Amino acid sequence: MSRAAALTALALILLVAACGERADASTVEVSRCEARIAVFGPLSGAAANLGRNIEHGVRLALNQYNAAHPACTVELAAFDTLADPKRAPAAAQEVVSDPRILGVVGPAFSGESEAAVPLLDQAKIASITPSATEASLSTRGWTTFHRLIGNDAEQGPAAGRYIAGVLRASKVFVIDDTGAYGHGLASEVMGVLGERVVESGTVLPAQEDLTAVVTRIRAADPDVIFFGGYYDEAGRLLRQVRAAGVTAPFVAGDGVKDEGFLHTAGQRAAQDAIITCPCRPPETLPATFIQQYQAEFGGLEPGTNSAEAYDAATVFLNGIGSNHLSRSSMAAYVSAYDQPGITTRIAFTPSGELTASSITVWAYRVRDTQILGERPIP
Repeated sequence: MSRAAALTALALILLVAACGERADASTVEVSRCEARIAVFGPLSGAAANLGRNIEHGVRLALNQYNAAHPACTVELAAFDTLADPKRAPAAAQEVVSDPRILGVVGPAFSGESEAAVPLLDQAKIASITPSATEASLSTRGWTTFHRLIGNDAEQGPAAGRYIAGVLRASKVFVIDDTGAYGHGLASEVMGVLGERVVESGTVLPAQEDLTAVVTRIRAADPDVIFFGGYYDEAGRLLRQVRAAGVTAPFVAGDGVKDEGFLHTAGQRAAQDAIITCPCRPPETLPATFIQQYQAEFGGLEPGTNSAEAYDAATVFLNGIGSNHLSRSSMAAYVSAYDQPGITTRIAFTPSGELTASSITVWAYRVRDTQILGERPIP
């Protein structure tokens, strides 16, 4: 089916629906040669590093697929949200309006997922997030939402166990950035640590002067500081905490696992910071993937969630290659998927989560200029 024919077919279906008869645009098939997959997340702005990691993983999978199918290639449609939940619904509506888009890798962050997935789900567009970890996303009754990473109900307790069992902390100060992801993760950590949490506080995204919370941290004299949020705020907080003379170990979640954290905090302040992530350490990935990634992106190493995004894109590309060329057919294909990826075995529960056996939460540690996998957290 040509592009013009596909668009005409969709227009006719919508016209019939407008006349009061039942119709479902999600069943319209597009030509395999015109199929698209989308990447949805921050490609510019303060959180762009994490979004670009995802976009690179998707682009690598797409380029490899297209090299193997030169006569009938798949296009990438990129939607930049700036990590702003207020921008997500408009971006989601753009996805819905393009009948060639059969699946979405993303949304990247939890807040934008809350805002965008209802629209994607209503249009029966399958989404696979490689990075949004807020636990309740899979409890909203969405039928096309999938997550190719562990959620905060796994990561938060694991971080709490690491703080209690490995760092042996008895006084923990917990801070979050008030967002869906950061607050949710911090709450999970606090639930595990219980009375070990001596105080908690918040910082706002892009807040520069953190004197008030730093003063409270210093007065509390904690054994460990935990932060729930993203890398820019984490780096700013840690820099000011260390400048105030506080030496307590700093622990944060996967939203901090980015070189931007080291840049903002400063290399000296960031040393030995612990970061948890339900994602596979890039240095443990297959050598062929690392080599292919470096060749594709000028020597750049795979970043946080690059490999998970590659796996997510591969699911959609396998679906297109198997002639699942309508949105409803692709959504059913993804939900029933069960194959090994480069990060883990990819199989989803009815709520869209990875099966439990496919999830591992890792502790990472900052060493010099790198964030390296230290150990899986039991």
